[in-house]
Amino acid sequence: MNALQIFGIQWQIFLVSAINFAIALIVLWKLAYQPIFNILAARQEKIAEGIANTEKIKVELANTEAARQKVLADAGDLANKIIADAREAAARVAEAETQKAVTAAEQIMSKAREAAVQERATTLAALQREVGRLVVQTSMTVTGKLLTPDDQVRLAEETQKQIA
Repeated sequence: MNALQIFGIQWQIFLVSAINFAIALIVLWKLAYQPIFNILAARQEKIAEGIANTEKIKVELANTEAARQKVLADAGDLANKIIADAREAAARVAEAETQKAVTAAEQIMSKAREAAVQERATTLAALQREVGRLVVQTSMTVTGKLLTPDDQVRLAEETQKQIA
């Protein structure tokens, strides 16, 4: 007796059942397992891509943040330079305006001096004429005689020479 007979297994039925099982396994493999495995493999690839993209995004974010900090630092430096340039320009303008004011003041003082000298000369000339006239009049009154126009001019000139 063989083992198949001991367990009550008939080889024809066993063979048909094994062929049926093999056909069912092949059909399941082709129609169910293989598509599921393909879906799982595709999902694993997407997950791996997502993780890789996350790493790339982290690196790009770090680079972007560094670039942003650099731009902010450059903007701060540029603003400080512009402020310094503006202060220098303001100092130059203030210096130029001070020089203009000093020059204008010097011109006013010079014109005032010239005007004073001219006024003094005019006043002195008028005073000399008046003194000459008074001397002529006094001489006429003291001497009691009438002086000729030549005598009056001569006396006025001599008085002016003595005063000057």
